[in-house]
Amino acid sequence: MDEKPLILVTNDDGITAPGLRALIDVMNELGDVIVVAPDSPQSGMGHAITVNSTIYCNAITIDDGPQIEYSSSGTPVDCVKLAVNEILNKKPDICVSGINHGSNSSINVIYSGTMSAAVEAGVEGIPAIGFSLLDYDWEANFDATKEYVKKITQKVLYNGLPEGVVLNVNFPKLKAKEIKGIRICRQAKARWKEDFDKRTNPHGKQYYWLSGSFINQDKGEDTDEWALANGYVSIVPVKFDLTAHHAIQKLNSLGFNEK
Repeated sequence: MDEKPLILVTNDDGITAPGLRALIDVMNELGDVIVVAPDSPQSGMGHAITVNSTIYCNAITIDDGPQIEYSSSGTPVDCVKLAVNEILNKKPDICVSGINHGSNSSINVIYSGTMSAAVEAGVEGIPAIGFSLLDYDWEANFDATKEYVKKITQKVLYNGLPEGVVLNVNFPKLKAKEIKGIRICRQAKARWKEDFDKRTNPHGKQYYWLSGSFINQDKGEDTDEWALANGYVSIVPVKFDLTAHHAIQKLNSLGFNEK
């Protein structure tokens, strides 16, 4: 590349999140960085957008880095839409989202605001990557992820991605010397077993607190869950065309097209 790439950075943990600051540090080594991120945590928002209220977006300075930053009241997907349509004067060369505090492997990808921001960038035709670390602690140490984040981003910048695909990258909670490498994986078949803790507030009104346990139903050694459990960085190519192409012929045989 003759010019520095334009890099859009976002997340779902909020603009002050340590994971985002770590990602910005790495991206500043690679190009010109524009940050548009939520002003507060937006975990679990999925692909939500703001349609019934106003969205605010203001320039902000968090540290003395060279990046330009904006803080938005919107969701992670709103942040990408604002960046592409209102803030940037050209399409970014890449969008990176994260580094998320916590896993976005397996079924978590469909709930994730981090990955939904990356998917929204992909819909716009922008190569995109979502990064997550398997550590929910706000004070999580992201040092072990940085060289991998840089390497993966550089490869996408210089080689692009297949059409309609974004990358879901997850890091095990390990020291750099303990990480064995990178595995290209499929999404493990897994689910959450929900548990709603039913409570009553001081006014006698019932409310619920969601919790649950993660159940991995997949024993394959080609999955993201296997890779992470065995010390590898997992990369899952994610597509945003949700059509179940394999089911079209079967559905046609059921006579839906009959008058």
